[in-house]
Formats: sequence, C-alpha cells, structure tokens
Amino acid sequence: MALVVSPELGLRLSLRGVLAQAGFPVMLEAEDLAQALMVLAQEPVELVLTAWELEDASGGELVRRLRESLAERGFSPRSPVVVLDPGLEQQSVVQAVKSGAIGRLAVPADAAQLQGLLENMESPPPASRQDPGARDATQPEIILARPRGFCAGVERAIATVEKALEKYGPPVYVKHAIVHNRHVVERLEQAGAVFVEELAEIPAGSLVIFSAHGVSPQAHEEARARNLEVVDATCPLVTKVHLEARRFAAEKRTVFLIGHASHVEVIGTRGEAPESIRVIGNPTEAAGAEAPDPEKVAYLTQTTLSMDDSREIVGALQERFPALVGPAKSDICYATQNRQNAVRAIAGEVDLLLVVGSANSSNSNRLVEVARSRGVAAHLVDSAGQLREEWLQGANRIGVTAGASAPEDVVLNLVETLASRLGASIREIEVAEEDVHFALPPPFREREQ
Repeated sequence: MALVVSPELGLRLSLRGVLAQAGFPVMLEAEDLAQALMVLAQEPVELVLTAWELEDASGGELVRRLRESLAERGFSPRSPVVVLDPGLEQQSVVQAVKSGAIGRLAVPADAAQLQGLLENMESPPPASRQDPGARDATQPEIILARPRGFCAGVERAIATVEKALEKYGPPVYVKHAIVHNRHVVERLEQAGAVFVEELAEIPAGSLVIFSAHGVSPQAHEEARARNLEVVDATCPLVTKVHLEARRFAAEKRTVFLIGHASHVEVIGTRGEAPESIRVIGNPTEAAGAEAPDPEKVAYLTQTTLSMDDSREIVGALQERFPALVGPAKSDICYATQNRQNAVRAIAGEVDLLLVVGSANSSNSNRLVEVARSRGVAAHLVDSAGQLREEWLQGANRIGVTAGASAPEDVVLNLVETLASRLGASIREIEVAEEDVHFALPPPFREREQ
C-alpha cells in the first residue's frame, strides 16, 4: 500500500498506474501533511511519495515528519519516503536525501525508476530490534567535508571574467585557465571568454585578464609592449608570495621556492627574481640544496601545497641551513589548509574519499594525497561521470570533498548520484567557517559596491 501526498489531483492520478506496475496496487491520497499523518496513523502504508512543498510543511522538515510517522510503525531510520521531483534545484535534491528520503522520482514518473529506488532500500527490521537514535552500521552513508569548493580567490577570479564580459562583451581574453577546473573554464568559454597560453595569440590593443595563479613581471612587460589592457585577477594570497620573493631577493638572499616547478603559480613567482630563486620539489632536493651564502637564505611556498609535505621540506632546508628565514605567515592559503584539515577530520570515519576537482588542480590533488597518507582509499573525479564501480565495492561510508576551484553544483550532483545508487544517508562535518572575501580588481570595484 502506497500513499501519495500532493495538492495536485492530476499528479496523484498519474501515479496510480506507476505504483501498480511497481507492486503497489492500492494507492491512498493526501493533499497536505496533516492528512498524510492521519492516513499513516490508520493504514499499513509501506511507501510514501510526497511533493517537496505542501501548504502546511515543506522541504527537509516535511520528509522528517513523514519518516518519524513511519518509524513509529517499525520502519528503519531509512524509511521509504520518495520525493516527487517536477524540477527541483540541485541543492533541494541533496537536502531531500540528507533529510532521509531514499531518493527522488522524476515527474512524469516511471515505474522502472521507482523500482530502482526501492531496490536500494533494505526491508525494515521488526520494531523490537530498532534503536531509532542509533545509526545502522550497515546503512551506507555519505560524509560531506566542509569547507569545500570555491575559495575567495577563485570566486574573485571567476567574477572578474564575468564582469569583463558584461562590461565589454566577448571576446574577453584570459592568459591561462582562470582557475584549474574544466567546468569553470568551459562555462566561461560558452559565455565568450577565450583562454590563451601566449600573449602573442591576443590581438594588439585587446583586453587581457591574468589568471588567479599570477604571472611574472615579464608577462606584464610583454602586455605593455603589445598595448594590451590588463586586468589582474591574481589571487591576493599569491600576490603576497610575489612581494615576499621581491623582498628576500632585495636582501640578497637565495630564495628556495617550495613547489612544483611546472605549475603556473611557481613559474610566475620565480619570474620575480629568477637569479635568486631555486625551486625545491621534495626533501631530497632540499637536503642537497646549495646557496652562495648559507647565512643569507630564505624559503617561500606555493600556496596550494600539502601542509605535511611543505613542513617536511622546510624541515630539511632548516637542517641544511640553520640561518634559514621564511615568511611571517605561512604561504599556504587559508582555503588549502581548511580543506586539508577537513579531510583529516573525516579520514578516520570513511572507507573511501572522493575529491571533486580537475586533474590539473594542485590543491585538489593534494587532498587525495592527504587522505591516502592516512590510509584511506581516495580518488580525484571531475564529475559523477568518472565514478568507477570498483571504487565503491566494500565502501560503506564515503567521504566527499572538493578542491578550491570545483563548483558546488558538480559536488552536489556527485552526492545525489551516490545517494541514489547506494541508498545512502548524508552527513556533513564542518571544521572551519570561512567568511573571507576579496575585492574585485580596480576596473570592476565600483560596480561591485
């Protein structure tokens, strides 16, 4: 016996045939939550299909109340509540599953889809064996790490390109990918942005935006020579490292720049003082580093490194050069640190960690490494389409996070896919609250205010 809760008579009628095909020949109806609770108190309902918004309740609270009513009759905490979806926003879909629904059913409905959802739900145990307050250890669970996704520097960079397109119209040229995420780049390309690696590809006199990763002084000089109008979207935290590089070089120090030599951020920073800066990629290189004057040495780091790796390399440099000095405050950005700390916080609770991010995203790759260093299987995925079935085998609790350039809608799509496929509940663990905001570059500041 099934109960359909919706104020729309047409929708309720359309579900009769679907439910019959799915093995529920008897369908009861209710227009709001009050009617639904009355039905549940009197009839042996085995499945509830509900609209997301009713006159007397909506959203997660609606799902929770229905689940509680079913739980009183012996159903597990993962009670059989399905949300009817005539076009829910991605956030609402995830909230529905997070509230305890076993999934969503597209409207117009399909019996095969409904049966697929029901297959993810185990038969409810007898009421006498249930502890409503305890988590079923066999119940799949998705644990979302927070903070995750966009940082202030990424938001600023994307907004800069969007404002430029709004003000000047396409094409707007951007040197290098504005941030290292395929989805972001493709969306901006569709809006009229043109990404180039060489300034020579840009027509003289055009507008060019420098990406969040920063560029060398030589790039600024070339832009002036080509009469390009420059908008610098370099992350302020990267700019901080550039200024430190200039200061240490002016002090006649050898500067050890800890990072990946081929990364565009490191290339830009090294360009500030190429005669003084040496790139160090691992502890072995640090142990063998040379300097003309061992008493005049300093170090800087790429902003997106693993804190664990950076600490080890700095230690090796300090052992070799006791006079080593560094920045007054860590160069690894707040967002990188917070996302790595969030991974550490959930690593002990999950069997598998999925990191949403593109392959060229340094900070996303570091999140994978942090998890693996703690013995947790971890994989980088650009989207839900890259999920591999073998990763999920034996994984009862799955952690999900995202690099600082990954859009939240891509994360939520992955969560929805996992929840629907596994019949999993959703929990979020927050380790820090972020409220950092960076002003847009000068050409767009007035518009922002």
